[in-house]
Formats: sequence, structure tokens, C-alpha cells
Amino acid sequence: MLNVLTKTLANGFDGGAIAGIVIACILVLIIIIVLACSIRVIRQTDKGVVERLGGYHATWGTGIHFLFPFIDRMAYKVSMKEQVKDFAPQPVITRDNVTMQIDTIVFFQVTDPKLYAYGVENPVAALEDLSATTLRNIIGELDLDATLTSRDVINVKMRNVLDEATDSWGIKVNRVELKNILPPKDIRDAMERQMRAEREKREKILLSEGEKRSAILIAEGNKESAILNAEAEKQAAIKRAEGQAESIRTVKAAEAEGIRMLREAEADGLRSLKAAEPDSAVLTLKSYEALAKVADGKATKLIVPSNVQNLISMAMSVKEAVSEDKKE
Repeated sequence: MLNVLTKTLANGFDGGAIAGIVIACILVLIIIIVLACSIRVIRQTDKGVVERLGGYHATWGTGIHFLFPFIDRMAYKVSMKEQVKDFAPQPVITRDNVTMQIDTIVFFQVTDPKLYAYGVENPVAALEDLSATTLRNIIGELDLDATLTSRDVINVKMRNVLDEATDSWGIKVNRVELKNILPPKDIRDAMERQMRAEREKREKILLSEGEKRSAILIAEGNKESAILNAEAEKQAAIKRAEGQAESIRTVKAAEAEGIRMLREAEADGLRSLKAAEPDSAVLTLKSYEALAKVADGKATKLIVPSNVQNLISMAMSVKEAVSEDKKE
């Protein structure tokens, strides 16, 4: 091409030279386009399956790769990320002949791009069909109540079956979830009525338990109040009894003190009289005074001795008798 350009520039432009230049430029442009189309860039999350002359050649990872023109081709570009497929609801029949609609969600990931590309035609559609078949087999062994209450069991069984079946397709099934379980309308209505009845029953039970608990608390409160009142009454009675006893002790002590003081006064009087050495006239007078006091008292008996000189001793005896009678 350079020779052609050099000769053209040297000899001048003619018709043939111009045609040669155009053809050369077209060829160069075609080569550039072919080379550009042969370059492939694989992202981090993808794998490339390359075929050479119609057969599997290699699996390319992340980076820039070159395809030999007209020999190699990128047959498949496979995503290695975890994928989520929400499959349409499937009609299934339980063991007790109840038809319901169940839709599933499958979480899977490609582990072998070659098996994924050549293992089965349309792997996602095959996975959906296999999921529907497995679901029917599992639900067919359960009755309606078990189906509604055994989601986790169904999920685990489906995951195990799908994971084992898809190993030859280069697929790893990580998780299966039952999205919705939709029984027939009449069964849904019956279930709704049952749930409503259960809620009402639970509400009544809770109210009854609350009332019972409230009554127990009130009774316990009344009991505690009665105990406290009785204890308070007991303490008050004890205090009153203690007060009365203290009052009686005080009165008795005062009376005893009065008697003691009276006796001391009488003893002092006698000692004073003895110290004064009274004569017989004074003693006779004192005897008469004693007899007068005795006569004014409450004694029922009055003894008058024949010997008047003994009036003093008699008066003292009578006085002591009167005092003892009053005391009694």
C-alpha cells in the first residue's frame, strides 16, 4: 500500500491510482473493524464461554480477551451473581383433595458456566418446570392444615431436591421460599370465620383472666387492709391497756404514799406526845377526844372500858380498828 502511495505521488494521480487508494483504505477499515469486534471485555461478575469452530473452547474470566476472527465466537456470557426468579402460581392438590395456588421464589447461582451453557436448553425455564413438579409432589403428601403450617419444611425439601437435580446444569440452589399459599375461596372464608372465632375466644379468655386477676388483687388488698386494721386495733388496745395499768399503778402508788405519810404523821404525833410527858388530865382529855371521833365513825360496836384511865389505849385500839375497816 505504501508502494502504491509512493508511486502515485511520484507519477501523479490518475484514475487507476485513485481506485487503488480507495480499495486500500476500505481494506484497512475492514481489518480495523474486524479486530475491534474480536476484542472482548469480561466484567468481574460474568464469565464468557468461547466456542472455536462450533465446539467448546474455553471459559474466560475477568479482563480483555481476543477472539480469532471467523474462528472463535463468544457463545454465552453467564452472570455469576446470585439470581432470584419469582415463578408464577402453580395449581397443586393436597392429600385431602384441596386445590390451591402456590407461587415460589428460587434463589440460585451459576457455579459452572460450561454446564450452564450446555447442560440443558433454557436453564431458567427448566428450573421453573422442575420447581413446579417438585412442589406438586411435596404438597401431594400433605393435607391442607399441614400445608398451611409447614412452610419451612416445604422450603427445605424443595431446596434439597432442586439443588441435587440442578448440579448437572451447573446451578446451585441456595434457597426456596413459598411466596403465597392461596386456598379456594370457600376454604378461605371458613378459615377467616375460624380465625375470627379464635380471636374472640382469646379476647374473652384474656378479659376473664384480667377480671380474675383484678378480683384476686382486690381480695388481697382487702385482706392486707383488714390485717393492718386488726394490727392497728391490737396495738391501740395494747396501748390503752398499758395506759390503764400505768394509771392504776400510779393511783395505787399515790394511795400507798398517802397511807405511809399518814402513819408517819401519827407516829410523829405519838412521839411528840410521849416526849411531852403528858399528865393524867391530858391523857383523859385525849381519850375523850378519841371516843368522840370513834362515835362519829361508822363502827358498829363501841366498847367503853370501866377503867377510864385506860381510855387512851382503848382509843388507840378503836382508831386502828376503824382505820382498818375503812381500808377494807
